[in-house]
Amino acid sequence: MKYTPQGIIFPVSAAILEQIDDYRKVLEAHSQPLLDFIEWEKTSENNVEVLNNTLDYYRYFDATVQAEFLFECIDYTINKIIPQEIDYLQKYDVMKAWLDDKFEMPDRMVAILIRFLEQNKGTMSRSAQEKEFKDLTTLEVHEIEKQYKMNFED
Repeated sequence: MKYTPQGIIFPVSAAILEQIDDYRKVLEAHSQPLLDFIEWEKTSENNVEVLNNTLDYYRYFDATVQAEFLFECIDYTINKIIPQEIDYLQKYDVMKAWLDDKFEMPDRMVAILIRFLEQNKGTMSRSAQEKEFKDLTTLEVHEIEKQYKMNFED
């Protein structure tokens, strides 16, 4: 239906993961009541083998609850997740450009540095300073931390 341009992945799974308990309930809304009507046994490979014909249980079921949940996830993705991701990427690009200009770091090192700062709330850990970024002075580390906080903390 060309909802998104060719090659673009629509990240609805991120919204589903944020509501994983609700997702499980939505799936069980149809499958749970059917369990009394399905004959099955465990296989030697720890799978399930269905012993009776269940085609009619799944052929024309009412998927209203599932469709509404998916709609809510799509709406959340469009109005929350994608804008947050765009905001993050813009901040990342500004930080990367600043690091490239100031320290001429390879892209891989920039990515590692930003990830370390994200994980440690804008501060570079002692371990990172002693290992991956041992060539940076204490003053440079503080300057990077300050720039990160200016870019990423609202």
